[in-house]
Amino acid sequence: MDTIKGMLGVEDLQRAVSAGEIDTVLVVFPDLYGRLMGKRFDAEFFLAEVVEHGGHACDYLLTVDIGMNPVAGYRFANWEKGYGDVHLVCDASTLRRASWQDRTAMILCDVMDPADRHALLALAPRSVLKSQADKAKSMGLRAFAASELEFFCFKDSYEEAAKKSYHGLEPTGWYIEDYHSLQGTREEELIGAARRHLRDSGVPVENSKGEWGLGQHELNVRYSDVVQMADRHAVYKQCLREVAMGLGRSVTFMAKPSADQAGSSCHIHMSLLRDGRNAFAGEERLGPIRCNETFRHFLGGWIAHAPEVMAFYAPTVNSYKRYQAASWAPTRLAWSYDNRTAGFRVVGEDASLRIECRIPGADCNPYLAFAASLASGLDGIENEIEPPALFEGDVYAAEELPTVPSSLGAAVELFETSDFTRRVFGAGVVEHYAHFFRNEAADYERAVTDWERKRYFEQI
Repeated sequence: MDTIKGMLGVEDLQRAVSAGEIDTVLVVFPDLYGRLMGKRFDAEFFLAEVVEHGGHACDYLLTVDIGMNPVAGYRFANWEKGYGDVHLVCDASTLRRASWQDRTAMILCDVMDPADRHALLALAPRSVLKSQADKAKSMGLRAFAASELEFFCFKDSYEEAAKKSYHGLEPTGWYIEDYHSLQGTREEELIGAARRHLRDSGVPVENSKGEWGLGQHELNVRYSDVVQMADRHAVYKQCLREVAMGLGRSVTFMAKPSADQAGSSCHIHMSLLRDGRNAFAGEERLGPIRCNETFRHFLGGWIAHAPEVMAFYAPTVNSYKRYQAASWAPTRLAWSYDNRTAGFRVVGEDASLRIECRIPGADCNPYLAFAASLASGLDGIENEIEPPALFEGDVYAAEELPTVPSSLGAAVELFETSDFTRRVFGAGVVEHYAHFFRNEAADYERAVTDWERKRYFEQI
């Protein structure tokens, strides 16, 4: 059994079911957006059948848009194939209490390939990440990660927000509250409840704090193995939304919910272990940092491949509105030591030495963003990619530095035509996600926005 509070072994679940403490098990897997999809099982049936034999879900769940509409053009699943089932295998290491729900446990699943039920479905987000984690293991390395996730809180419920077409929502804060403990106290009913529920549901919490936007917060959980961290991230978002819903409030993980407010990020911290020790630590000098060639090449690969995997960091049209100068979101590809204007910020030393990538937004799918980060860094190690020179100063003002892609369309073009992405993820995975991102962009291109009506209705 995992010693982390809230995690359960099968025997623990059996005892909790017998005692009447748990009667429902939520069996889920992440979809292309990172949302948890699945079914609620009677706990006794789960123990008798599902935990050993798994379950099923419609394969269309890995081809729908955000409104759950089946999208044409996927090779994996379509109307011609009849939208059959995929087999779900429970990952017993993820069994946990879902303390924010009544008498409920949760378990995450892997999606298996319909053509080979003993193999993971390569295009499923959790499979994409597991493939890269396995690659690291084959190199004698284990990847650890943490994600700093930001979000905005509103006094309106989700239903009220929808009725207002998401206009005129009232944030829970009314002035910039970055690190501000007084304003944070006013919002503790929601944030405190989320911290406690996460702690009691197998997601160890470090801290929470106010952020730079009105009603914006950050809640940080303990770093862990990269796959486990992606699972924690997904559970965190599910928990926070449902706790807010229970209080008649709402939260959003949009990257840029308002043009006049800060965006919400998902800063990724990553390090590697070799034989139980930080594989980045060493005596080589790289600017002010003491490191080794593993660190140097991992950083070089991560930076070099960022444009090609940008769609995994910034998967929506809204993502790209976050990248503005002097906004705390990076606009240029550079690395610095403890410098928040850089896309890559190196922090820590010796055993704590790690790289923080500040590019992903809060709307990213953690499985894909972690996979992109790890694949890029590992390729840097294998091909001895050197990082650019350390940058000191304001990266926003450094016009000579390359910029991040400026739109989802530009990012998808780089992703789809990259030899690197096809080599590390596989042509089938690249084709599937390129279609997914292109459809997202196309839906936006067809939409008529409030900005257009306000600008053109009378004046054009």
